[in-house]
Amino acid sequence: MHTVAVLALDQVIPFDLSTPIETFSRARLPDGRPGYRIRVCAQRPEIDAGAFTLRAPWGLDGLKGADTIIVPGTATPFDPLPGAVRGALRAAAADGTRMASICSGAFPLAATGLLDGLRVTTHWILADRLAADHPRLEVAPDVLYVDHGQFLTSAGAAAGLDLCLHLIRRDYGSAVAADAARLSVMPLEREGGQAQFIAHDHQVTPRGAELEPLLTWLQDNLARPLTLDDISVQARMSTRTLIRRFREQTGTTPLRWLHRARIRQAQHLLESTRHPVERIGAQVGFGSPTAFRDRFKKTTGVSPAAYRRAFGS
Repeated sequence: MHTVAVLALDQVIPFDLSTPIETFSRARLPDGRPGYRIRVCAQRPEIDAGAFTLRAPWGLDGLKGADTIIVPGTATPFDPLPGAVRGALRAAAADGTRMASICSGAFPLAATGLLDGLRVTTHWILADRLAADHPRLEVAPDVLYVDHGQFLTSAGAAAGLDLCLHLIRRDYGSAVAADAARLSVMPLEREGGQAQFIAHDHQVTPRGAELEPLLTWLQDNLARPLTLDDISVQARMSTRTLIRRFREQTGTTPLRWLHRARIRQAQHLLESTRHPVERIGAQVGFGSPTAFRDRFKKTTGVSPAAYRRAFGS
């Protein structure tokens, strides 16, 4: 079972603290077993959480052996990070533990030096301060979360839910994550956020945007061998205008969006059907099995067969 340690610092924001506890606790594997074991850890037995005092059942030793450590936001993110906490986080990182921050939790995580050189995010109102305090970071103020594999950061408040659901999907696949999302009354991939898109993935477009009908058409026609000219004809605009509008409204190009949509549909089919890999590649619009396998591995980091072994039903 995957162990998640949630680190409660002084003045921890209760919402940020409860988000990973509740979200990971709702994750259930196909056979009904829980997917995660939760530890709430703190430097001292009692932590000031503003409206109440929190008694943490685990000390900093609870971070040892955890698969994931979550650093929730605090109401005092500019306070110095205690040396013992810094040392515990760096030791866990050296052991390969995955770490994620929620909201202003990016500040204590950045104070460890572990995020140096990485693109990160935090609550938009704190983005300039984070960049000023930690100039070695590349701060992205307009995304919901950023995933660098071992280190992840999320924006404020509800973006912590997006981050936790993303982690569940990474660990157990989209079906388990979708169930957790439904129990959380939360879409698995949410429109909106700090700038209506997620950093690591294809960008979504808010309802009512000019390209929404075109994106719906693309999603419905993934199996067709679409070219940029085909998409331009459907959009009733020149290719140059289409590319410009696409970048403005989705943050990517039409063909990149199409490739990403095809891979996401392929992931769903690999998880939910026993169709041969070659058939799935054709179903989502790839001209050859080799092209499908190459694009799938380039996008996800694993082959279609390996993905099915990990997440297939």
